[in-house]
Amino acid sequence: MKKSRSTARRLTLTMITIFGVVGVFTGRLVDLQVVQSAALTKLAIENRSSTVTTYGTRGAIVDTNGAVLADSVDRFDITASPKVMLSVYKTPALLTSALTKISAVTGSSTTDLVAAINQNPKSDFAYLVKSVTLDVFDAVQKLKISGVAWEPHPARSYPNGAIAGNLLGFIGTDGPQAGIELMNNSCLASTNGQSTYEKSRDGTRIPGSTVKQTDPKNGGTVKLTIDHDLQYDVQQAIIAQAKKIGAPWATAVVERVKDGHLLAVADYPTVDPNNVSGAKRTALGSLAFSTPYEPGSTFKAMSAASLIDAGKITPTTRIVVPPVYTKGLPAGQYIKDSFVHGTLHYTTAGVLENSSNIGISVLSEQMGAQERHDYMAKFGVGSKTAVDFGAEQSAGYLSPANTWDPITNRTVEFGQGVSATSVQVAQIFETLANHGVREPSTLVEGCYHSDGTVTDKPTTKPVRVISQQAADETVKMLETVVTGGPISDLLKIPGYRVAAKTGTAQVASTNGSGYTNKYIISVAGIAPAEDPQYVVVVTFGPSTMGSSAFAAPAFKKVMTEVLTRYRVEPSTKRAPFVQTMW
Repeated sequence: MKKSRSTARRLTLTMITIFGVVGVFTGRLVDLQVVQSAALTKLAIENRSSTVTTYGTRGAIVDTNGAVLADSVDRFDITASPKVMLSVYKTPALLTSALTKISAVTGSSTTDLVAAINQNPKSDFAYLVKSVTLDVFDAVQKLKISGVAWEPHPARSYPNGAIAGNLLGFIGTDGPQAGIELMNNSCLASTNGQSTYEKSRDGTRIPGSTVKQTDPKNGGTVKLTIDHDLQYDVQQAIIAQAKKIGAPWATAVVERVKDGHLLAVADYPTVDPNNVSGAKRTALGSLAFSTPYEPGSTFKAMSAASLIDAGKITPTTRIVVPPVYTKGLPAGQYIKDSFVHGTLHYTTAGVLENSSNIGISVLSEQMGAQERHDYMAKFGVGSKTAVDFGAEQSAGYLSPANTWDPITNRTVEFGQGVSATSVQVAQIFETLANHGVREPSTLVEGCYHSDGTVTDKPTTKPVRVISQQAADETVKMLETVVTGGPISDLLKIPGYRVAAKTGTAQVASTNGSGYTNKYIISVAGIAPAEDPQYVVVVTFGPSTMGSSAFAAPAFKKVMTEVLTRYRVEPSTKRAPFVQTMW
């Protein structure tokens, strides 16, 4: 009986123990599968998954016709898990053998790849090769090397090389560095997203396991006013002429009169944004926006127009031009012309036709310094253009009228003692061509987004600078430069009436002791003169060529190309006669 009770107790204890153990395991199982299920699942996924950046595509830059000037292309970074590779390829020889295969298809150094793996052996991530092309990426994938993965890495491409490179800017390691890339970065910039994929035991991405967490957002498209084909021709024209005359730099601007659109802004030297490492720092931006110079006699057109607008003179106002100008100047100082002459009898038109410094000095006596200063400011001298080309754009230099000494008081009227950029000079002539109304220069038409919205449209408004009569009379006077001026044969374009003004300015010495024996030469012109549609300004400097005759061939070539390209109808009437001497 005792034995039976003892057996029963043991059986009861055994059952209690079994139920207790089962209860513990059941509780643990419930805890794992129910209570901690979500946390453990998350931990498991994290242990076998990897999160990578999914790149949005930076927006394109296109010309006025939609031709691509800058866009993004697919590139890939080849990565690896050092921990996985060292566990799979257990000896240095095996590891080197695997990495040599990657080296062969990527062109990278096997030694560098081995070093990348050994730098942090316990790490799960290391870069092997950055920014490889799609075909190289495919070749690496086909190797099927354990522990090797990849990340997409879009790169910037400029399919036209140096064409408009001065305007486009470029992308550096720290992002956009210059030009439109920097100026319109808020439009072009993309927003990156993230995606997660599961990886196998050897670190390889499991196909079909990618889960997008945040979609990337692509950048917008910046549309420029530039005409790519014209930009190419203009660049070639100034490069050829600059090399011919030995000018270290040159610029050319083509502006449409009716809306101020810049159809070409060319520089020499310029830069290929695909390869900026070999370019000089001075070539990384746009000289036409960033480099002011003393424009010389091209300013005489503005000076004459201002005096006419103020009612001080007319195109046929008669003046006596002495051999040198000394009125109001300190003893021993004088103003002379580029050609030796005795006493001459010019009209206002004759002063422009023969580009007389003395003549414009005599005419400017009719107006006070402050009023002449204010007219220059209204034309845009001393202020940045509305293009707002970032830190690269210069306002030039126009000092307050009350600081002008007796010499400067006269020389500013013929473009010395004052400075402007090529784009500013083009804007002056656009104002004259547009009957006295300044249409602010425009480089960007707008930012076009994928949802159809358009932002960054120009918000500028036309500004009346001088009267229509003053502007139109000035353009007619400028025709005499082409029909009968000293270098008229170099400026004439068969079939078209052209109004132009030449400029030759000595380069000031850097130590402030006067002027050097080098010159900046330019031609600014309008065509057709009877119905102004386009403005062209070409500038070369500084060189020892002391005549704008050496700039004229480039002006003629560019203006001819503009008139032909845009199918401007030839002029049907001769230029009207304007009296130049009396």
